Amino acid sequence: MQKITDEELKPLIEAMLFVSQIPLSVKNIQETMAEQVKLSKKRLLAILQQLQKDYDARGVSLVEVASGHRFQAKDQYSDFIALLFKEKAPRYSRALLETLSLIAYRQPITRGEIEDIRGVAVSSYIIRTLQERDWIHVVGHKEVPGKPALFATTTDFLDYFSLKSLSQLPDLMRVTELDINIDPVDAASLAEKATQTE
Repeated sequence: MQKITDEELKPLIEAMLFVSQIPLSVKNIQETMAEQVKLSKKRLLAILQQLQKDYDARGVSLVEVASGHRFQAKDQYSDFIALLFKEKAPRYSRALLETLSLIAYRQPITRGEIEDIRGVAVSSYIIRTLQERDWIHVVGHKEVPGKPALFATTTDFLDYFSLKSLSQLPDLMRVTELDINIDPVDAASLAEKATQTE
């Protein structure tokens, strides 16, 4: 085992994070370096914190997502960075996003339960697309007749949306919190129009 100073360790960890195509967890880094250097979790976390501070004023930042740490461009530059790529980001239908949202917030959930909430059938294409993206997976089967599959989100879902855990999902708005203000005069005229059309 060789000894390595923090001054040598920090650029080494930085380089590993830059070249890795996937987020690196503390365990990944420790295991990768195990033959050469014994690294404590405490020391590694301290180095990662220093790197996060080093990148505070730069165009990229070191973030922690569900499966580890990675460098990514800051959100405010996303529109400009998108110009670098000829392919446009995939556009997802409202039905797909509603289905994904229900799985994220109500997991584990069956397809039938999603359909009950949405009031329409969920196409097999939507479920297949979400599974191909590795955003959802089957975590079991509900103990009811037919034993329908129970769906939940994956760590790839969390990584894609830059989340460490589901607790970071934004709070759902209650229907009463929605800004639906109808003037009493408008309400009366709407009621009058409704009776005229009957």
